[in-house]
Amino acid sequence: MAIEDDVVVVGGGIAGMATALSAAREGAQVRLLSHKESTLRHASGLIDVLGYADGLVADPFEAISGLPEEHPYRTVGEEGIRDGLDLLDSVTDYAGGHTDRNALVPTFGGRIKPTARYPKTSASGLASDDRDSLLVGFETVVDFDAPLAAERLSADVPFDARGVTVAFLGDFRTDARITRLAHALDENERIERTRNGISTSLPARTALAERVKPHLGDAERVGFPAMLGEERPGEVIASLEAELGADVFEVPMGPPSLPGMRLETAFHDALKDEGVRTTSGNPVVDFEGGDELEAVVVERNGAEIPFYGDQFVLATGGLVGKGIDSTRERVSEPIFDCHVPAPEDRYDWSDPEAFGEHSFARFGVETDDELRVLDADGEPEFDNLRAAGGVLGGYDFAAEKSGSGVSLSTGVVAGRIASEQVNVNP
Repeated sequence: MAIEDDVVVVGGGIAGMATALSAAREGAQVRLLSHKESTLRHASGLIDVLGYADGLVADPFEAISGLPEEHPYRTVGEEGIRDGLDLLDSVTDYAGGHTDRNALVPTFGGRIKPTARYPKTSASGLASDDRDSLLVGFETVVDFDAPLAAERLSADVPFDARGVTVAFLGDFRTDARITRLAHALDENERIERTRNGISTSLPARTALAERVKPHLGDAERVGFPAMLGEERPGEVIASLEAELGADVFEVPMGPPSLPGMRLETAFHDALKDEGVRTTSGNPVVDFEGGDELEAVVVERNGAEIPFYGDQFVLATGGLVGKGIDSTRERVSEPIFDCHVPAPEDRYDWSDPEAFGEHSFARFGVETDDELRVLDADGEPEFDNLRAAGGVLGGYDFAAEKSGSGVSLSTGVVAGRIASEQVNVNP
């Protein structure tokens, strides 16, 4: 029997999941096809809408009208961006929804990142808060140099920041995964310690607080690398705050990112609640159809399996996610061979200056006002194929800090339109 759904979404990142949720909530039967692990677990877990555009952006919504016409935000508009954030707020308990203005969140490198939504576990660490801070790193978590991060942070914020590095608790291996350390805090495992030849044990959260207290000084808040529990970070933070008598926050980290994993889990739970059918672990390699797509073809153990649908959404990511591919000769979209505009001379793909305007950063497919993918003549490649997220061209997510916002907003709009088209042609 053929596998058939109303809407088939190709890509399991935040754009694909937002698309699938949006379409399902509009009443469509949705299939989400995901090849590899979501890139969310490699991301900070912060939701950036627009951090920079000719300088630091305080209010992303006020800056939209100044973006280039080809920017995805000009297609979905302010309403689309707000709908994307509303969808996020319905899935998570993130902070930041009380204002349109960006929050300034310290990063593990000691810099400040403007962001629209952030985990509540990071709320007490905002740079707009003038309370003095202590950053605590661990000897085995080498990506977070707390003294260096505090030194850099102090140059940009209106408060004193100090940093200290301590040994983690117990007898964990020096190469223990960050998830193992988080699990110990989640479960509040008993930690053995020896003093004056006498062995005792303490709950992990108490033992961690005891290790930090000698360094607390006048600090009113304490920042740790984002590893304060994988499943129950709020509970861990509340315990540490009670022990320390100070607010506690997490500093977002690079991969593996626990805030990113928590966000991925929240989306997966929401997809399950909405009845979205997910097929993962195998790539989409081909398609069937003419002017309209009839199916995408997944390769599984050497067999090619078609997934039929009425509407399709491409959400496979950009150059980093392999949703856009490049050789020395051309830039391409590898599944449908959709048109991807690029300078003919490959030496024009990048700027000689490291922080210059690089064309490759904006590589991606073009769309019409309904997010249908366009060919080189400006006509839809297929009547029923739309695109969302990083596979779209016309914006530089890394320079703008806009990746999550574009993914959410275009995903919500693409999913909604796809579902509407199913209802128009039942």
